[in-house]
Amino acid sequence: MGANKGLNCRLRDIKRRLTDQGHGVSCPVISRLLRAEGDRLRQNVKACEETAHPERSLPFGYLQQQRQQHAAAGQPRLSVDTKKKERIGNVKNAGRTWGRRAEQVNIHDFLSQGQGRAVPYGLYDQQHNRGTVFVGQSGDTPRFAVDNIRRWCQTELPQRFPGATHLFIEADGGGSNSARSRVWKQQLQEQIADGFGLTVTVCHYPPGTSKWNPIEHRLFSEISKTWAGCPLRSFDLMCDYIRQTTTQTGLTVQAHRVTQVYPTGVKVSDAEMNRLQIEAHAVCPQWNYTIRPRPLN
Repeated sequence: MGANKGLNCRLRDIKRRLTDQGHGVSCPVISRLLRAEGDRLRQNVKACEETAHPERSLPFGYLQQQRQQHAAAGQPRLSVDTKKKERIGNVKNAGRTWGRRAEQVNIHDFLSQGQGRAVPYGLYDQQHNRGTVFVGQSGDTPRFAVDNIRRWCQTELPQRFPGATHLFIEADGGGSNSARSRVWKQQLQEQIADGFGLTVTVCHYPPGTSKWNPIEHRLFSEISKTWAGCPLRSFDLMCDYIRQTTTQTGLTVQAHRVTQVYPTGVKVSDAEMNRLQIEAHAVCPQWNYTIRPRPLN
């Protein structure tokens, strides 16, 4: 019958149309005729590649250059992102575990029947193979993301990078650390650059390339393996699984709960943006920029 052009032709629909044309044919006969012609019930296949951004490949060489420069100077390099949000409660978690009996979980996984939804925001220290995950239970907002970077700067930065003057951040182009988010940039200026006197350089990954962000395959994938098939029945249990995550290359992970509520819809005015000490880079300025500390008044 060829491609389906905007019409979901179920057997009874085909039968009705044939009947309208004077052909009395049953659904089983229609099914046999269709199969004889090579037609089957089929689902959509993701095979059409979207038109790539014209500058999709350019940032990777530049990003690697920024990594090397900060590494050579002994400055911290963070890969950041929000992991998939998880429902907390006696609900099914994808994956399988060894055991004599399967875990018994609720038939339905309504959010109202659990403890809430976890928002795990991760930071991966590339030099030391250290991961830190802040498990929120509110909105996945730019303020939430930058607050977690601030917490990392308060606790782990002094331990591993005493005397640091720069911070390099790799992030996806969307989500709470979006390249277009005014709140993300304004909070980086206020909390990180001004708050710690750090020059912050951010390189965002182009659309469709976030899988290359190191945190995805060096931290998040390993956490998913740790709790595969294990119901996340509480926020504390989720944090325990995160802390248990290790690899043969020496990955260690910390986890912290964040109970603060983060409202959505926060706006930053043009006047506030004009006060930022932000400098767009010559290479892909929409994704690469540096924020410098503002002088104290």
